[in-house]
Amino acid sequence: MAYSAGDPILDDEYNTFVNNSSSPFGYNHFAGTGSGVYGLGQSSISTVSAGDTINASHWNSLFTGMDNIANHTNTSITASSVSAGDTIAVRSALISDLANLAAAVAGGSTGATALGTNAVGTSTNAATWNSTSTIERSVTFANADTMRHFFNAGGKIRIDPTCVTGIDGDKDTVFDDLTTTATGNLDIGALTSTRSGSGETLTTNGLSNGFHDLGTGYTTILKLTSDNSGYTSNTVEYSAKLDAAVGTATTLTVKMVSTDAADDTTFTGGNTAGVPANPNEAPRMTLALIEVHPTAAEGLAGAIQTASNAEVSNSAS
Repeated sequence: MAYSAGDPILDDEYNTFVNNSSSPFGYNHFAGTGSGVYGLGQSSISTVSAGDTINASHWNSLFTGMDNIANHTNTSITASSVSAGDTIAVRSALISDLANLAAAVAGGSTGATALGTNAVGTSTNAATWNSTSTIERSVTFANADTMRHFFNAGGKIRIDPTCVTGIDGDKDTVFDDLTTTATGNLDIGALTSTRSGSGETLTTNGLSNGFHDLGTGYTTILKLTSDNSGYTSNTVEYSAKLDAAVGTATTLTVKMVSTDAADDTTFTGGNTAGVPANPNEAPRMTLALIEVHPTAAEGLAGAIQTASNAEVSNSAS
């Protein structure tokens, strides 16, 4: 018997709404532990046994959970609490509501606004340089499920690059343009990444890659080349990788590689007032990571956050 207005709800139909792990997905699969792009780490709803009567308390457990996920993902649904004796005619949108919630989670909860920010580590070169600067930093989650739930719930790892200006003349401007202005905030989300900055030459556009696209080798998220005259071979490139496949991985590592191929002339005589002592040196680079984490403000049971962070490498030559 199909679920339709006027029919009694069967135990196996209710259990499908609660626990189905294939399309149409049940609540527990997209809101509970789930797998892959599904799962937010919320408490699972109990299924019923064969022959059990589906009563108002069962419905309300399901509808309350759905309302919470709808609030977090900002998805419009019609599910609502019920009272003893209610008919199911007014719940005719239940199947589409579940499908819409599952799709929102699978899309990385891009409508979520209950997000907080925490700094999760900063590294800066020890000195100026004139060839290559490489900085790697990592963030680690308590377990693989928490990592998936973080991104599925709309969490992002934000790359916030800068450089220490006021030291080396024109190259300060070049790398400040490439980082602060053109990169801005580079956010790695569940399925895509976004760049808040603009300008310079977009050399590699990997913004279609998000957490679920990463493997154990580095994937370039963004590479920018300077459009400043005389410095069009200078670049900044951002890449990311996981320590294992999604579902097993607990650590995400970000790498920022800055290159300086331009060779500026060093002044050795004459009027050098106000001239950098060594204009061929590039400024010290800074890689800061920020977690944009899901909070409990709009439906989730608790915030979903990283557990630790570390500097992996920091070199300049």
